[in-house]
Amino acid sequence: MGEWVVSFRKVRLDYVIFATLLFYVLTIAGIFVLRKKRPDAERPYKAFGYPLVPALYILAAAAICVDLLIYKPKPAWIGLLIVLLGIPMYYVWRMTGNATSRPPVTPP
Repeated sequence: MGEWVVSFRKVRLDYVIFATLLFYVLTIAGIFVLRKKRPDAERPYKAFGYPLVPALYILAAAAICVDLLIYKPKPAWIGLLIVLLGIPMYYVWRMTGNATSRPPVTPP
């Protein structure tokens, strides 16, 4: 039983790591986009070492993603597929009326 649990955790981690890194890259890239589109916006949290540290992080995480696609392609693509399956599920959920009714958020 213990061997199966360890194996399951390893496989699950392989599927999740690629997608997680991808979302981290997109999140950090959002810093650059927001600084460009809204330069006067309030910044309650500072990005340490901006722009060098976030850019280095994006490069390093992207390199790891490429490495995963080369050396562990099956788990990387399966993990990405699992994430992408969420897109049609989101629209199905919205169409069925299960979404919470909230007014749209408009930027100031």
